[in-house]
Amino acid sequence: MSTNSKSFSANSSESNQDKRLRNFLIAMVAIALSVALILGIKSQNTSTSLAQLDSSSTPLAVATTNGKPSLVEFYAEWCGVCQSMAPEMAQFKSQYGKNINFVMLNVDNTKWLPEMLKYEVDGIPHFVFLDPQGTAIAQTVGNQPRTIMASNLEALSNGSVLPYAQTSGEVSAFSAPVSPVGSKSDPRSHGGTVVN
Repeated sequence: MSTNSKSFSANSSESNQDKRLRNFLIAMVAIALSVALILGIKSQNTSTSLAQLDSSSTPLAVATTNGKPSLVEFYAEWCGVCQSMAPEMAQFKSQYGKNINFVMLNVDNTKWLPEMLKYEVDGIPHFVFLDPQGTAIAQTVGNQPRTIMASNLEALSNGSVLPYAQTSGEVSAFSAPVSPVGSKSDPRSHGGTVVN
């Protein structure tokens, strides 16, 4: 029995060492994966942020008076599309920044309410293309594919017609009557008596 106990003791001792080694390796792999995950997340967050774009943008008052065309972007920090477009907008700014002003206006700042009303901002991101005199020549709303935005910026930089933008101010001629047509019993008269 003593030989059996010695061999059992040696096997259990090896078994304990194997378990410790295995547990150590598992712990090391877990630590390595955790570090890789953290570094991966940090590398994704180091791209350009909207706040960085805003702080480096041309002030609107300067952009409308310095004789260069401008791209005005209405955005919000909580806007997912705005955030996803930020790295591309930073690349465009580095490519076209010598010829075009890049202006960032945060819609959550009430200071920009007059501009939001002027350009009828009803969705973000909302891009307004201004000529060198500061007059709006085109507007686009929403996520813009890189090729379309690049074509528009190239045209803006060259003083050409923007190929992929809805132009501002072009609407169908329409004249609505000032007062409702018909009798006073018209339900659209808002205050007229309805007669059955």
